[in-house]
Amino acid sequence: MAHDALFKPLEIGAITVPNRVLMAPLTRNRAQADGTPNEIAGLYYAQRASAGLIISEATQISAQGKGYKDTPGIYTPGHVAAWSQIVNRVHAAGGRIVMQLWHVGRISHTSLQPDGGKPVAPSAITAKSKTYVEEGFVETSEPRALETSELAGIVEDYRHAAKCAKDAGFDGVEIHAANGYLLHQFISDSTNQRTDSYGGSIHNRIRLTLEVVRAVNQVWPSDRIGIRLTPTQRSNDCLDSDPEATFGALLDELGMLNLAYVHFVEKFPGAQQDDAEKAVLKRLRDKVRSRYIGNGDYSVEEAEARVSSGAVDAVAFGRAFIANPDLPERFRTDAGLNTPDTATFYGGGNQGYVDYPFLERETA
Repeated sequence: MAHDALFKPLEIGAITVPNRVLMAPLTRNRAQADGTPNEIAGLYYAQRASAGLIISEATQISAQGKGYKDTPGIYTPGHVAAWSQIVNRVHAAGGRIVMQLWHVGRISHTSLQPDGGKPVAPSAITAKSKTYVEEGFVETSEPRALETSELAGIVEDYRHAAKCAKDAGFDGVEIHAANGYLLHQFISDSTNQRTDSYGGSIHNRIRLTLEVVRAVNQVWPSDRIGIRLTPTQRSNDCLDSDPEATFGALLDELGMLNLAYVHFVEKFPGAQQDDAEKAVLKRLRDKVRSRYIGNGDYSVEEAEARVSSGAVDAVAFGRAFIANPDLPERFRTDAGLNTPDTATFYGGGNQGYVDYPFLERETA
């Protein structure tokens, strides 16, 4: 068997996974306009049930949390019912799936917001970024700064969404605090210029994220909660000036909460990393007190080497899982990989979504 280290079972908190080849969260923009997942999503996820663990596509916790056309939600009974059918199909196929909870903050557009309102953010700073609306990719809208009095409601939205995910039968949840979205915007000093108790010092800037984790922990035991972070890569115009200090403090706090895992986006496809950034990432990884999931455009050889050395516990693969629903088996047998069709990543129908071939279909 090729790449033996990737196929050793692992306990990720309370979830036992049969392999270390995890499916990363992948926005596909194929939900209904009201955030209800389409039925075909059940087939898409069930096809990929051989992943050690599936992390669902980013799923907004509220109507305000939406930032892209046709992304799913998890805050209404209809959302719960549709996701429940998807989860049941994954479980019937022998898989495990957690839901990624998402609020985009300023990475949105007025056309996507309730009553055409402004997106919300820690501070009224427009992102130099784009989002995806009916007309295609457009510049993000100018946000408004959240009032201090509104933040308890944001935390409650996370708690409510976590409860909805539990009602839908998921195996756990992942809190999305990465990629320049709302929680990351509060963490980073480039996007958070508040002067209240949620801005200024590192302690204040990580406050909202910790409050969200504790609220989700009211619904889920900590060993079924993960969190996704992007400490060192600029994403959606969001990067902290001292990521080692900021994320080091956050990881110290998270270490006391006994989470199932921490999921780092170490680098984005095509991005460059210098030795200084790699050193910061290593020192931050050393602070993680739970399972560590690496995500960074890994090849199978890199994944094998880093799991073998103990540098990571598991690796989350994104684009490779889009095009290869049976990715673990392809790794196990050193088979070739299908090439992803980037034109069908976002939006559309079945093409480029549920029609990629499996190994057995190629060799039958």
